[in-house]
Amino acid sequence: MNDERSFKVEEVDAVTPPPRARVEDAEPRRRDYLGDFLAQKPEPVGGGEPGGDVYEAVITSLKEIYDPEIPVNIYDLGLIYGVDVGDNGHVAVTMTLTTPNCPVAESMPAEVELRVGAVPGVATADVNLVWDPPWDPQKMSDDAKLELGML
Repeated sequence: MNDERSFKVEEVDAVTPPPRARVEDAEPRRRDYLGDFLAQKPEPVGGGEPGGDVYEAVITSLKEIYDPEIPVNIYDLGLIYGVDVGDNGHVAVTMTLTTPNCPVAESMPAEVELRVGAVPGVATADVNLVWDPPWDPQKMSDDAKLELGML
């Protein structure tokens, strides 16, 4: 079996370059193409939504509570699974602890309820302690990991 391949070679003197784009050929563009976007005003955020006054004040109060065994606040430690702020000023915090045998298992939820209840704009506060999903170090914020030398 003969597997010869042949190539045809054609010699040329020059190749015509492709046409270049010219600024004059472009469609006219509005000078301030971001003007409409930048002129938009953000929609107001309700007090109970992330970014709202009450919600952010609750998060700030949670960041003031520290785990007695680990020098990191419970929010950055990843113990807070959720904060729900109702229109009527009711706040429900869903949280866990590092282990069910945690020495502050009795006092920590009560402290969270007390601190959140003291936030201006909060009428009542409930703390729901859950064990599923279980806490693990991956739930910590990067700041907490850095503080503990894990980054």
